[in-house]
Amino acid sequence: MHTSGTSRHRTSRHRAVRALSGVLLAAALALTGCTASGGDSGDHDKAAGAGDRAAGLEGAKGAAGGQSDKSGGQKRPELSGTHVIRTATLTVRVKDVPKALAEARAAAEDAGGMVGNESTSRDDEGRERSRVVLRVPQATYEDVLKSLEGTGRLIDREAKAQDVTDQVVDVESRVKTQRASVARVRELMDKATKLSDVVTLEGELSTRQADLESLLAQRAALKDRTSMATITLSLTESAGKTDGGGDDTTFGDALAGGWDAFVTGLRWIGIALAAVLPFAATAALLLLLWLRVTRRRTTRPGPDSAP
Repeated sequence: MHTSGTSRHRTSRHRAVRALSGVLLAAALALTGCTASGGDSGDHDKAAGAGDRAAGLEGAKGAAGGQSDKSGGQKRPELSGTHVIRTATLTVRVKDVPKALAEARAAAEDAGGMVGNESTSRDDEGRERSRVVLRVPQATYEDVLKSLEGTGRLIDREAKAQDVTDQVVDVESRVKTQRASVARVRELMDKATKLSDVVTLEGELSTRQADLESLLAQRAALKDRTSMATITLSLTESAGKTDGGGDDTTFGDALAGGWDAFVTGLRWIGIALAAVLPFAATAALLLLLWLRVTRRRTTRPGPDSAP
């Protein structure tokens, strides 16, 4: 009797454990199904209503991928060589400004460059001054500088070099990312079915297209400034006919200066004589007439003199 009761008790407890396990399993399956259903619906809503956000996220991923280092496996686009903006300012004193200006133009054009802005004026002393901007390739930059310095006496020189390699790489990466973003928005426009979505995507496309054009303009400006160096040349006319390249006066300079002073003195004397000559001739003629009249009066006999 005791054994039979124990057996029935174990059987009932085993059935209760199995029933409880079944209830827990059913609850777990129901909870899992609800969770999956909620996740699917959330993903569906995100895919349907956030197409533009997806494009933005893609652009962000592209930017992050462009800036990632070795740890990310992607790198920013690498460009060969360095990119440097070179500028120089020269002031040269020459004997003949027009001739030196023509030589500067020829030097720039022969080097494959071009002539930019140009201006010419005269100072209070009548000396001619010219200022010209020259654009020459980077490869011939130093040669053109030496050629321009040799046109006369160098008064002032200032040269600058700015390394913009990082800026060029950054703009190149941003252009690539922005193009991908524009392409993604266009794909979303092709898939859009609602008018409101089309209007929103068109506005976003216009904004991103404007940003892309701005980046392309920056890239073009950087390319122009790094491929062509800028030289600003100022030419001034020397004070005298000779410009010996120094301030020391030589014997030949002194002799030439003395001869010029002598010739100038003779010229002024001649001018003065030519100006005074008419008055001197008139005065001499009047003096001769006066002397003749006076002589006649002294030689004429008086009334008391004997016949």
